[in-house]
Amino acid sequence: MNVTDEELLQASTDLRVALGRLIRRLRQGYVVGELTLPERSVLSRLDREGPATPGCLADLERVKPQAMGVTLAGLVERGLVARRKDDTDGRKVLMSVTGAGVKLLTDRRSRTTERMATAMAEKFTAAEQRKLLAAIPLIERLAGEL
Repeated sequence: MNVTDEELLQASTDLRVALGRLIRRLRQGYVVGELTLPERSVLSRLDREGPATPGCLADLERVKPQAMGVTLAGLVERGLVARRKDDTDGRKVLMSVTGAGVKLLTDRRSRTTERMATAMAEKFTAAEQRKLLAAIPLIERLAGEL
């Protein structure tokens, strides 16, 4: 059975609203002085994928280079990201996560992850938990296509 264009549009709207609510709920744990969403995203990307140039990070995060510069400056100032010259091209600068950045990510992930895991364990059936797990790769793939 094929899904109609109208069903896909409605599903897109519903998914956007649901993900927006989820993100807002996760942000409610935000405390002034903690990482902003763009800072967390860049720090997580550097942790997962390794060092990258500011331009590459701007492209991957789909922001203007100037906005990425502001984000990176804040992370460098807090000692969470370090700048170094590229060994293969001394004209380029590579950004990498520091030990302090990794620790902050790990601590933050632990709190958020525990909140989500508790909610899933206590409020979802085993069948619903399996559906959530199965949807994650699809949502990741959708994010990559936007």
